[in-house]
Amino acid sequence: MNFKFSDEVEDLKFRVQDFMDRYVIPRNRQFHDLEKDGKQNDPEALAFIQDLRMLAKSEGLWNLFMPGLREDEPGHGLSNYDFAPLMEIMGRIPWSLQVFNCNAPNTGNMELLHAAANEEQRQKYLMPLLEGEATSCFSMSEPDVASSDATNISTSIKLDGNEYVINGRKWFSSNFLHPDCAFAIVLGKTDPDAERHSQQSMILVPKDTPGVNVIRDVPVFNAAHTGGHVEIVYDNVRVPTSNLLGEEGDGFAIAQRRLGPGRIHYGMRCIGMAELALELMVARSGERKAFGKYLYEHGMTAEPIARSRIEIDQARLFVLQVAKTMDEVGPKAARKEIAMIKVLASELVCTVCDRAMQVHGAMGLSSDTPLLDMYTWGRVMRVADGPNEVHLNAIAKMEVRGNDPMGATRFYLGPTS
Repeated sequence: MNFKFSDEVEDLKFRVQDFMDRYVIPRNRQFHDLEKDGKQNDPEALAFIQDLRMLAKSEGLWNLFMPGLREDEPGHGLSNYDFAPLMEIMGRIPWSLQVFNCNAPNTGNMELLHAAANEEQRQKYLMPLLEGEATSCFSMSEPDVASSDATNISTSIKLDGNEYVINGRKWFSSNFLHPDCAFAIVLGKTDPDAERHSQQSMILVPKDTPGVNVIRDVPVFNAAHTGGHVEIVYDNVRVPTSNLLGEEGDGFAIAQRRLGPGRIHYGMRCIGMAELALELMVARSGERKAFGKYLYEHGMTAEPIARSRIEIDQARLFVLQVAKTMDEVGPKAARKEIAMIKVLASELVCTVCDRAMQVHGAMGLSSDTPLLDMYTWGRVMRVADGPNEVHLNAIAKMEVRGNDPMGATRFYLGPTS
């Protein structure tokens, strides 16, 4: 397979890297100080990020992630394959995705609205996201059920005249506390008696709707993050029927359409973080001596460096292959490979960061390097959008279905029955 990129993408790679070097990396400490000082959702403290966002937009580095943009929607609308190397560059500093309007949950919500919203909803909810005028939240997971199986979702969405009434408890509704968050996309059940995958619906809920009660911001790894991971109680929340996405019962199918592309974005981000972790590991091993030799001259350090390079390059090639497959046949036909990327990439960044932390010694356990932050996000991704175990189970089932269970037995060398 030819993994060359077009001249346009090569130019964008240069421009994104240049923007990162000039504007993002110099503000990295400022961003992390926000979260350390408890100002992660302070509008004034976050103003510099919006300034960077508008600068990136003015330079045409905007909405790079979403193929199929209409002429009236701002952004490049690159294919998954063309976006992959750009996401890798951005992924080295996770918060930089906000700057280019390529951050979750907005990316998934924009893709979902682009695919499922009617024209009125596109203008009211999608366009502000594409223009960078607002952010959004995806409210799906619930504390009382195993939310990796979306059919378990128990939040109710009941029709009452020309309104829907929503009742339920959600958590890890990420980004809800961001000062620019305008609405949440909520998954709930409109018909508990329908076929298992037709019970759910998705509905748009403006943030300030009466009955939307924030219970707490759930810390992740003992830390609070910009936008939060909020626990919310929806208490008799009323929204007009025009806020329903698609038709009643479409919620499960829409959710799968949203989550699939997001998982390949995870893979691209994780490769960027793993690449940076390897670079830091190599740099540290070449500046520190122990027992008369540089660290890289010790076999116990050389091996993790070598294995990390092998594993990162393997993952990168696989991500590019799957991105091209998605562009050619769509995410549904590539669902096994997308699940494989989600598992592979999230475990990769944890593994490489862990090795780099070990080479850094005590410093690797501190916040003086980005390793701890990258490890945290890698560990989060092993749970987010479905635990890796769920994806492994799905991969195994698809593998079994796709093979003749007796075909390989022809190679047995023992006695035949």
